[in-house]
Amino acid sequence: MNPALTELFEAARAAQARAYAPYSRFPVGAALRDAAGVVHAGCNVENAAYPVGTCAEAGAIAAMVVGGGRVIAELLVLGPGPALVTPCGACRQRIREFAGPEVLVHVADGTGVRAAFTLGALLPESFGPDNLGSRDPDPHA
Repeated sequence: MNPALTELFEAARAAQARAYAPYSRFPVGAALRDAAGVVHAGCNVENAAYPVGTCAEAGAIAAMVVGGGRVIAELLVLGPGPALVTPCGACRQRIREFAGPEVLVHVADGTGVRAAFTLGALLPESFGPDNLGSRDPDPHA
């Protein structure tokens, strides 16, 4: 793994270790790099009142926005089990709000990166800010 991807992997692994998943027992961590090169991480946070929980990707995106970022340059999702843990449909749309179709989404487990997809492959023909005539997803900028 290149150093930049290793940095995302380690941030996602640290976030996964803090996940709150008492119901599913399926901890997920995510880390993204924004356009300025800053890494932001998040973990899933479940709630007894399903489906009120928050996905790891949503947490990482929220951390990016709080930190002043508005563009996802690259993202990594780390989850357990033998199957690839790709972002859910809602998170694919959340990612699309801050990333174009060429952005890489890496999928990992505890041993390393297992696959990489472009956002366009995960969410083809997506609806995003461009559809509303805005390239800047921050209406307050």
